[in-house]
Amino acid sequence: MIEKRDFYINGAWVAPAATNDFEVINPSTEEPCAVISLGGQADTDAAVAAAKAALPGWMATPVEERIALVEKLAEVYQSRTENLAQAMSAEMGAPIDMSRTQQVGAGAWHLMNFIKAAKRFEFEKPLGDHAPNDRIIHEAVGVAALITPWNWPMNQITLKVGAAAVAGCTMVLKPSEQSPLNAMIFAEMMDEAGFPAGVFNLVNGDGVGVGSQLSGHPDVDMVSFTGSTRAGTAISKNAADTLKKVHLELGGKGANVVFDDADEKAIKRGVLHMMNNTGQSCNAPSRMLVQRGVYDQAVETAGQVAQMVSVGNALEEGRHIGPVVNELQWNKIQDLIQKGIDEGAKLVAGGTGRPDGLNKGYYVKPTVFADANNQMTIAREEIFGPVLTMIPFDTEEEAVEIANDTPYGLTNYVQTQDPQRLNRMARTLRSGMVEMNGTSRGAGSPFGGMKQSGNGREGGVWGLEDFLEVKAVSGWAAE
Repeated sequence: MIEKRDFYINGAWVAPAATNDFEVINPSTEEPCAVISLGGQADTDAAVAAAKAALPGWMATPVEERIALVEKLAEVYQSRTENLAQAMSAEMGAPIDMSRTQQVGAGAWHLMNFIKAAKRFEFEKPLGDHAPNDRIIHEAVGVAALITPWNWPMNQITLKVGAAAVAGCTMVLKPSEQSPLNAMIFAEMMDEAGFPAGVFNLVNGDGVGVGSQLSGHPDVDMVSFTGSTRAGTAISKNAADTLKKVHLELGGKGANVVFDDADEKAIKRGVLHMMNNTGQSCNAPSRMLVQRGVYDQAVETAGQVAQMVSVGNALEEGRHIGPVVNELQWNKIQDLIQKGIDEGAKLVAGGTGRPDGLNKGYYVKPTVFADANNQMTIAREEIFGPVLTMIPFDTEEEAVEIANDTPYGLTNYVQTQDPQRLNRMARTLRSGMVEMNGTSRGAGSPFGGMKQSGNGREGGVWGLEDFLEVKAVSGWAAE
């Protein structure tokens, strides 16, 4: 078992002010894989004080030097990929092959895209030809609290740290206590890359403790949070007294709208996308809306695909999905699957209980429901497991109405060969992202949502802007 009890504060690993042990459970085995310490108010205060003290010097550091340090971080990151993959596989259940490619790869991808975006970004620029003595300066927001989730750990840490570092913010990272080991490896990488003391700090803790302490701290200028809508609401309320900037990337209940002219791989692609990361993605296409003329065949195909998805230990190599993260999530998913059955949805594949042959570990059967309507609980709530809900529709207008009838607005998906319909759907779907015909978003594309899926954008230029204030200057003197 790994023991990681220290925090990274002001450029050094330091013992927590008070030991509050927390066991990190391997969801594949239900056994502890690590023991960490959860921080208290004194630890939070020390990390924030270090970040505040480092802020003037880091803001004054030329942006070229900040970019160079992120480039060095990207190099160090490549040397620790297997450490990161093994940690995430053990602590949150990502299958090791998927952890090596998608989980680790996401972090490298974001760092490189921030470097490219930063080199093109105008941190100081003229207002316009009409006002030759006016300048717009983009400067760091200040001390940023970064609160990250367990489901895509390196994806979220790099999206926040990369942008904050280039922008000139100093930061305190609180990773999820469910998946802290990868974050501590990342802190080692920040240290090896040579970031000045106090620029980056790490304190482990839970949301009620360190999370609340950071979001309400008077010396924290910004909170960037990724997690549940419930927690995002609590953070916003706690941050309101100090009027700090709050960036939220929250839950989703994405619709995958499949028209009758969709390509032949659309259903299989949608099911496998839903099952990826064991369904633990806020942008998962969890509602599949299918036009009635191809609905029956789509249901049959979806059931067959789900039955072919294998489930197994996260530390075993191969193309399978792993467990969900913990017992709490497992129980929630079981309850929602039962709710779908009780409310009259047709169970096409999967169901309650563990898959055959797996008697220990938080494993969930890949599950598909059909003949649902959009008012059923399984169509309204974010399940965060490998559970797909299929709903028929007749017209494009009905599809848009069903897709938009949700409190969430993160990602929607469209499958059709009609280019005019693609563009109409892209304009009418109420979500921060729309992906069509299996095409992924390009490098530097912003990630974020509308409504109860949050605010702000992560990645590329938009990710940088979230960590920057805009300062308007008049009477600029020629240099």
